[in-house]
Amino acid sequence: MNILLVSQCDKRALTETRRILDQFAERRGDRVWQTPITQAGLDTLRKLLRKTARKNTAVACHWLRGRDHSELMWIVGDARRFNAQGSVPTNTTQSDVLRDHDENDWLTGEDIRLVATLAALFHDLGKACEAFQMRLRSKQKLPANLYRHEWVSLRLIQAFVGQDDDASWLARLQDAAQMTTVNWKKHLKQAALRDGEDAQARGNKPFTDGVLPPLAAAVCWLVLSHHRLPVSNDETLTAARIDTGLCDLNSQWNQPFDNVTVKEAKPYWQFPYGLPCDDKLWRERVADIARQLAARQSAATPWLDQPYPLHLARLTLMLADHHFSSQTVKQGWLAGKEDETAFANTLSHPQKNDPKHQGRQFNQTLPEHLNGVARHALSTARALPDIARALPTLGRHPLLQKRSADPRFAWQDKAYDLAASLRERAAAHGAFVVNLASTGCGKTLANARIMYALARPDTGFRCAFALGLRTLTLQTGHAFRDKLNLGEDQLAIRVGGAASRELFEQQAKDAETAAEATGSASSEALLDEDSAIHFEGNPDHPLLQQLSHDPRFNALLAAPLLVCTIDHLTPATEGTRGGRQIAPMLRLLSSDLVLDEPDDFSVEDMPALTRLVYWAGLLGSRVLLSSATLPPALVQCLFDAWLAGRAQYQQHRGQPGLPLDACCLWVDENGSHAANCGDSASFAAQHLAFARRRSDWLASQKPRRTAALLPLTGVPRDEKNLFEPLASLLREQAWQLHAANHDCDPHTGKRVSIGLIRLAHIDKIYPLARALYAQAAPAGSRIHLCVYHSQYPLLLRSAIERRLDAALTRHKREALFSLPDIRARLDGSPAEDHLFIVLSSPVSEVGRDHSYNWAIAEPSSMRSLIQLSGRVRRHWPEPYETPNLLILQHSLAAWLGQRPAYCRPGFENGNFKLKAHDLGTLLPESDYRHPDARPRLLPRADLQPEYRLVDLEHARLQADLNQTHMPAQRRGESDQARLCAASCWAMPRASLHGALQKKQPFRQSHGEEWEMVVLPDEDGGIRLIRREEGDKKWEVRESDNNHLIHPISDDELLTGQDIRPWGNEDYLTELAALAATMDMEDTACARRYGGFSLRVDSNNLQGWHFHPALGFCQKRD
Repeated sequence: MNILLVSQCDKRALTETRRILDQFAERRGDRVWQTPITQAGLDTLRKLLRKTARKNTAVACHWLRGRDHSELMWIVGDARRFNAQGSVPTNTTQSDVLRDHDENDWLTGEDIRLVATLAALFHDLGKACEAFQMRLRSKQKLPANLYRHEWVSLRLIQAFVGQDDDASWLARLQDAAQMTTVNWKKHLKQAALRDGEDAQARGNKPFTDGVLPPLAAAVCWLVLSHHRLPVSNDETLTAARIDTGLCDLNSQWNQPFDNVTVKEAKPYWQFPYGLPCDDKLWRERVADIARQLAARQSAATPWLDQPYPLHLARLTLMLADHHFSSQTVKQGWLAGKEDETAFANTLSHPQKNDPKHQGRQFNQTLPEHLNGVARHALSTARALPDIARALPTLGRHPLLQKRSADPRFAWQDKAYDLAASLRERAAAHGAFVVNLASTGCGKTLANARIMYALARPDTGFRCAFALGLRTLTLQTGHAFRDKLNLGEDQLAIRVGGAASRELFEQQAKDAETAAEATGSASSEALLDEDSAIHFEGNPDHPLLQQLSHDPRFNALLAAPLLVCTIDHLTPATEGTRGGRQIAPMLRLLSSDLVLDEPDDFSVEDMPALTRLVYWAGLLGSRVLLSSATLPPALVQCLFDAWLAGRAQYQQHRGQPGLPLDACCLWVDENGSHAANCGDSASFAAQHLAFARRRSDWLASQKPRRTAALLPLTGVPRDEKNLFEPLASLLREQAWQLHAANHDCDPHTGKRVSIGLIRLAHIDKIYPLARALYAQAAPAGSRIHLCVYHSQYPLLLRSAIERRLDAALTRHKREALFSLPDIRARLDGSPAEDHLFIVLSSPVSEVGRDHSYNWAIAEPSSMRSLIQLSGRVRRHWPEPYETPNLLILQHSLAAWLGQRPAYCRPGFENGNFKLKAHDLGTLLPESDYRHPDARPRLLPRADLQPEYRLVDLEHARLQADLNQTHMPAQRRGESDQARLCAASCWAMPRASLHGALQKKQPFRQSHGEEWEMVVLPDEDGGIRLIRREEGDKKWEVRESDNNHLIHPISDDELLTGQDIRPWGNEDYLTELAALAATMDMEDTACARRYGGFSLRVDSNNLQGWHFHPALGFCQKRD
């Protein structure tokens, strides 16, 4: 390609960019270069420019595509020096005539700045107490604090405020005579607020209405919560008490301790080194901020009822404290001798190992720390309105604008056009989008195109795509990277563990190598014609400067597109663990949000998901929900949460007085619809109308899957004798499905099918697999069995997924027979029929882009059946009426008499029980005969959750998501509030403490789990090691648990004729190959890639069976 490079750099940046550009291109002027270049060369040039970029860097690259046509490819550095097409202005002035960048839509931005700065000046007052200073000076490990320094700080402020209103105590802050250590200590003693020492303090709850004026209450809350939100240890908290929980807050919420003696409490209320009041600079800053607050109306603002400014003030304080506390000690910081000075902190672990600080222990004095954090809070609050403009964005992107060539995806163009037409309105009112397109219709790319269409082209596109599954996240991220030609600086992929991502990346490299080996790489375009403009943002922005030292923050914030597991964003709403809230909050504040398959989360996880959507609305994000099986209760719940957040946002951002009238959009492969919805009822009506239209359209489509119920005839109802007859039944049914749904090998004529047997629970997979291996395949056939679930060491699970991805990506049906693995198995056996069977847990039903010939499913819920059916003939859109899906008429739990039976996974629980568990009575034939999303889209008018499986799902979701009160007729008492997913916005003050997060955690573990790793031993075998957290943050403790592993030999497992594992990776062989690829030593490689989690029954710990073809399974007598 032929490119033109234009530099608008200044000062030293101009010299540096000239040095780099001169190596790649010829000058056509003082600031212009031109050259032909390859894509690889251009990528290298851009990386070099980005690596050396500074605030005065500004380089635009144009692709000269013809005599009269050029396209802007990218800008490195300050994009404001060019327009959207990359042109340079004819003339410029340094006078900001319009001052449009100084103006922002933050209506309460100044209030946030002042309150956060005042809280910063007070936030660590409690560190002056004797107990904290002794802790800093102690060489030994001391027991936990009886009262944390945040609580001591709060009591000092509360005592100083006393009975005054906000105007009065702000005036006293400006009076130097009032601002002395003696005076503050006198107020503390007179107020009798010394917990553990003053009897009256125990009953004094600072946030009870009337105790503190509004501004003082806000400052006290910020001080108390600047590390973590307060949480009660009372497990009996009701919804009503959580709603008013702030009024019940006492010292126990900050640090739970009972029966504290006066002697033990005294050191927390003694201040041997005085208070920061003795520091002149601190007093002057406090007086200055108090003067500014007193002059504003914010002193009368009901702060605790306004989550937007309050939480952003907390974010400002946390970020300032986090950054300033990380600063290394500088010469001259100490204001006095160590034995006469109150300190705020000691050197961090890395700083102590630095030779420059050898022999030192203390870092910042307390006054210096408070002043420094206040200074940073001031600059942080001023920088917040500009954060979205300062972060990198994705500008013009031809592939996101490109019309679909395939008629199957033409619906995406209509959705894109409709979204683009709503762009200006969505900018003012926000946007809430629901994508109900069927599985396999390209929803992933459509979601990106819709959100891109809603964004302004001149400012660029930023969006976070949040998913539930690790594998789906990696798959989606790489789909974006490949289909949209995005680089690592434009797209970030974040999953739970770095090891998972690294293995996935290695698989991608292996696939590229294979493509080169087969010659298919040469079919790829030589030039990248569809690259996007990348707006670099402003790396010198104050906030980004504060975060630049932490790569985890940058990974979450810097890239315009973020594809991540949802647990990277949920900390934005939690606030119960240190600074983990900062980066995800900034992400939501600066980008839109897409939730992929939100209905895949369990009902227990829905409150946390709802909190995330509420916070997305609160922070101004547009939101898109994407799933073919979204039930109306869930859609309504998430819209209500987003709208409640949006209402708070519009009170403090945008045009004053703008009515709440959200821009809503519904899309599927049949069409798109937009409406303005300012309340819950109007949205519900619009969604119902769209769902009905979609349901009618689905009913008119010719089917691709035909299902039938499979009775468990001849299978005993006791677990010990269950699996051998069950294996025989499933083997026979698999053979019949294979006979009706196979493909023929074009080389040999052999019949081949790939089928899925899905079981609900891992503990049933192991004995069923052993029973299958003990039985012979039908005459003339060979069965290749792959067991797939989560209880494998990571590298083995990755190998299984690599094999399945290769075989089940079947857009071209004949490609299967070219795979070396499949080819070798077909040619190595005389059998004419080959059944490739995947015996899997529910991990196979969502997220994998796999296409099976047939499937047998153990039922859990209607949703799981619909999702699993979407894996059958997924890549073949032609109508097909041959039966290819069997559903067990009972779940195995129901067959064995367990109650509730359809749970974990499923919707049955103690409050929602089915009267019967036979699908013949629970499911009408119309619901399962040709499985599609209709049963999930429209609940029946008269739900019967005790008698119908589909009704159970709708009733449970309606109750647990949207019902905020328990009906009196069900309880025999008056209506009272109850906890549900909607509680996060229905109880606004609940966001000021952590009780909801504790009662409704995200992904609560049911039972104990151990983190394990499989290491090689010196004798050529393996060792099972348990990993635990050590006493310190950076420590990991390992214990040998080799006595708990019970290996199974091949001779013991493989006793049936003509049934063998489909892939039988030996752990040590896979480890050696991976170690060689990664250039690592075997043991180090195993520590990184051999980890996994195992569930533990502490009351009956007998260990685990293990075979590479089966994974780990708990041993039971």
